[in-house]
Amino acid sequence: MADPSSYRPKPGQIPDSPGVYKFRDEHRRVIYVGKAKSLRQRLASYFQDLSGLHPRTRTMVTTAASVEWTVVSTEVEALQLEYSWIKEFDPRFNVKYRDDKSYPYLAVTMNEEFPRVQVMRGQKKKGVRYFGPYGHAWAIRDTVDLLLRVFPVRTCSAGVFKNAARTGRPCLLGYIGKCSAPCVERVSPEEHRELAEEFCDFMAGRTGTYIRRLEARMTEAAEEMEYERAARLRDDIEALKKAMEKSAVVLADATDADLIALAEDELEAAVQIFHVRGGRVRGQRGWVTDKVEAVTTGDLVEHALQQLYGEETGDSVPKEVLVPALPELVEPVQEWLAERRGSNVSLRIPQRGDKKALMETVQRNALQALGLHKTKRASDLTTRSRALEEIAEALDLDSAPLRIECYDISHLQGDDVVASMVVFEDGLARKSEYRRFQIKGFEGQDDVRSMHEVITRRFRRYLAEKEKTGEWADGENGLTEEDGRPKRFAYPPQLVVVDGGQPQVAAAKRALDELGIDDIAVCGLAKRLEEVWVPGEDDPVVLPRTSEGLYLLQRVRDEAHRFAITYQRAKRARRFRASPLDDVPGLGETRKQALIKHFGSVKKLRSATIDQICEVPGIGRKTAEAITVALAQAAPAAPAVNTATGEIMEDEEYATDATDATDATDATDAESETTAGSAGEPVSAGSSDERRGQER
Repeated sequence: MADPSSYRPKPGQIPDSPGVYKFRDEHRRVIYVGKAKSLRQRLASYFQDLSGLHPRTRTMVTTAASVEWTVVSTEVEALQLEYSWIKEFDPRFNVKYRDDKSYPYLAVTMNEEFPRVQVMRGQKKKGVRYFGPYGHAWAIRDTVDLLLRVFPVRTCSAGVFKNAARTGRPCLLGYIGKCSAPCVERVSPEEHRELAEEFCDFMAGRTGTYIRRLEARMTEAAEEMEYERAARLRDDIEALKKAMEKSAVVLADATDADLIALAEDELEAAVQIFHVRGGRVRGQRGWVTDKVEAVTTGDLVEHALQQLYGEETGDSVPKEVLVPALPELVEPVQEWLAERRGSNVSLRIPQRGDKKALMETVQRNALQALGLHKTKRASDLTTRSRALEEIAEALDLDSAPLRIECYDISHLQGDDVVASMVVFEDGLARKSEYRRFQIKGFEGQDDVRSMHEVITRRFRRYLAEKEKTGEWADGENGLTEEDGRPKRFAYPPQLVVVDGGQPQVAAAKRALDELGIDDIAVCGLAKRLEEVWVPGEDDPVVLPRTSEGLYLLQRVRDEAHRFAITYQRAKRARRFRASPLDDVPGLGETRKQALIKHFGSVKKLRSATIDQICEVPGIGRKTAEAITVALAQAAPAAPAVNTATGEIMEDEEYATDATDATDATDATDAESETTAGSAGEPVSAGSSDERRGQER
């Protein structure tokens, strides 16, 4: 625990101007980012008597080992820089809202030649119009099904679209009138885009104008005694009204606004947002946060606004934002929102009328969300703290293991042996620091040797990073030169967990001993009886089944297994899709595709002469000779068999797939250790007992 006075800047060093400041720990990790109208006054508030600080602030300043700041011109620049640094460094003591689910959006891909209506989740893409978010994907599909009668926009995937264009036959929706079938040129690209734009206008809330236009056309058709066309228009109007009924009018003046409400207690806060467009609730979402810093309701609102609009522009930021409390500095926040929208934005607290009544509804949703969140063990701060304390007590550790690393080995009957390393900090997954390994010290299946190799490589890299940063030479624990972002394998854990029993634990401990590391605890979790094994003990540590500590160890172990088996399956899939063309030096993806397109299959390419191969654009004689040699050395692939009919498929039907492996590049570096990134996102764990027998 650091003494804040040891790194307190001299009063004359701190400027009395707007800026953003960073607290760093002894390893140079950024642990807190804040902004201030006056850096001198704000930083001085942290270096008072510890007994006068909020408990969380006290924990932060005693964890920190240094503080630095950046001066900016205006408070708006401070707000923008603070948001950027929080996104970049992910400080542990800053408020971080966590989505309670990945909300689906109704998306229209206006960036394509033939725009497509579909359900989308995750990161927003440029050129795509989004509506929502919605609580459930089925709610989107119900709405789209009603609207396709009036706006028959394409909803099919690129593969289905291309296949329909090739065969000249539209899909079922094209036959029943719920798609204008641009794939078979029933409408031109311009006509289809106009349909998509009308669909977007309707979803954006401009409903009254369009319905009045349809009613006028229906009346005109009836007067001209075109009763069938009038009947179709009548049914279209009913479909649109039915779709509109799914979102009731909540604000009579057709307001575009976002309403934000908060429910909080001493430890946590839940935020709920209602997106109102055209007076109707078009979407709803919510977040939950642990209050790791001393914050007011206004501070929480400001953080929520940053999270909500930090990457939005244009109409995604509404004209009006209604909140339960205003941030301390309202003007900079309003100015920042106006910059993102491109016009003025009103940020205020509703006082009376329909908007206040709707805010109360949003508030009730926030209270319900917080209550529901409290029942989730994995997200409860108090429960996580208790889990870490139970682990420390069971393993006789000096302190709670704030950083836990878990390792697992995965293979398929000895082939494609890989390993995973997952990281949990403060009981939560730290996916940006996940790592993957290829086992390359030996061939075959040996989980114990594999575990020894992985632990050795991981901590050898740690020692190298530690020596490189000069920690031994001058006592500085810096992990990077300037920016505070972590280097690979640079942080030591307090606890290493391995998936396995006594043999795997002994191998991990032996690897650490060989490297001279004696301050990191090791344990293993055996799946059969969920026993916790520690080095040098003949009997396991048995934690109660209801123990929060055991629950956390299980989550860590299962996450390591999921991450390992996902990587192993990806490697196996690449190997199965390998092509003999992969061995030709200097032959890239573009020229491979050109060869397959020219000859139709690898089989026909194998029988071609050197002169015939040279006819392919971009293929010279030397490359053609190398291709001929590589194909002659490679054994012909076995013919594909249709498992449903037993029929042997022609080579042309599957040869192209054999070269698809070039789309999946090897993700490993020279040491075969890779950063997880998006590869660490949750997928099907595949950890059933039945599968583990063959596929680990």
